[in-house]
Amino acid sequence: MSRINTNISSLMAMHRLTQNSTDLSTRLQRLSSGLKINSGKDAPAALIASETLRSEMAGINQAIENSGRANNVLSTAEGSLQEVSALLLEVQGLTTQAANSGALSGEEIAANQLQVDSILSSVNRIANTTQFNGVKLLNGSLDYTTNNVNATNFASVRVNSALLADNAPTNVVVAVTQSARTGTIGYTGGTLGAGNAVTVQVAGNKGSQQVSFAGGTSVAQMVTAINAVKNATGVSAISSSGDLGLYSIEFGAKQYVSLQTVSGTFAPTAGIGYGRDANVTVNGAAAQADGLAVSYRVANLDVELQLGKAFNTIGNDQFQITGGGAQFGLGSKVTEQDKASIGLQSVSTGSLGDTITGYLSTLGSGAINSLASGNLVTSQKIIDQAIKQVSTLRGRIGAFQKEVLDSNVNTLNVALENVTASESAIRDTDFATETAAMTRAQILVQATTTVLAQANSSPQNVLALLKG
Repeated sequence: MSRINTNISSLMAMHRLTQNSTDLSTRLQRLSSGLKINSGKDAPAALIASETLRSEMAGINQAIENSGRANNVLSTAEGSLQEVSALLLEVQGLTTQAANSGALSGEEIAANQLQVDSILSSVNRIANTTQFNGVKLLNGSLDYTTNNVNATNFASVRVNSALLADNAPTNVVVAVTQSARTGTIGYTGGTLGAGNAVTVQVAGNKGSQQVSFAGGTSVAQMVTAINAVKNATGVSAISSSGDLGLYSIEFGAKQYVSLQTVSGTFAPTAGIGYGRDANVTVNGAAAQADGLAVSYRVANLDVELQLGKAFNTIGNDQFQITGGGAQFGLGSKVTEQDKASIGLQSVSTGSLGDTITGYLSTLGSGAINSLASGNLVTSQKIIDQAIKQVSTLRGRIGAFQKEVLDSNVNTLNVALENVTASESAIRDTDFATETAAMTRAQILVQATTTVLAQANSSPQNVLALLKG
């Protein structure tokens, strides 16, 4: 080279040295940070994919935490319900003991009533004080709210679960396509002959009793005699146009009436008669019915209805679910499909029971179903209904925890593993590869530095020409 103003060799060596130094800096940055992508320029497309996966990971982690929090909330409620169940069993024992009135003094019954009052007070205290993070769980505040429920057509409405899109009210249309029936048989023979003494066995869902009629007994007298034992048989009697009609007290295919002649001449219209369940649709889909009790369960709605006798005919009615329920977000995104909800009804003494039989509060001192009232059969029915309601609520909570929350956590954990592995493959440093690349870059930097030094010294050869 005989030119010294422009050292092309030096420029080339500096260019290569800059590239090798940048490559070495990149390798050092990746090894020190543990990330293959530290800025957008490292891999623009891969950065977009990595950030998308990171967003999904954050959502999944929060969904797992949400499911855990929901589990804690429901476990708190279930623990209190367990105590309510234990208290109700105590009331049941005291009621059964009070039925043994021939062996108990008035003082003992009064002492038992005092214990019942204390239990009822404890149930109300649990219902009103059970809370999680300041939110009352069992006072009815987490129950669903309804509107336009016709009390004549619906004896009771219980919403167990409902997904309300954007918290907007949803209509529930109930249509009866076939009415329910009681078990029915009859007798059309009229008044018995003067010498025809008859004994019949009347049987129903509650039991059977033999009833005897003297010769000359009229249909009206038969009705009186059969109705006198209806609490033991579950069968009531009426007189219609001179004929005897026997009906089960309740509606449904499980209900029956049996009338058999034990002695004398007596010919019923049939030996046994069965009832029939109602056929009902909810929002156009078939529901399950047991007499007038209707249940409907799909992914976004779970309701239990007791049809009023006035609604036991072909027709339809509707009401609205306006809000309420305990709402939980269980997905990695906030969508309607990733929501789950459950209704937690009040377990106060004024809520346990029903409008047909009565409520648990009526077992208190001075109330119509107290131990001293003599209505212990009704009291027992109320207690049985209350125990069933609490146990059913506990069962629904348990099913929600196991089948919804636990399975959701398992699914999310699998998704988190796969998403994390995918994000790691895109963004994390492969140390074996980067260590080898760093060694290569170090050697190239050293080599190009040496070359640059030589390139910078080559113009000195021009001095030899000047000396000559």
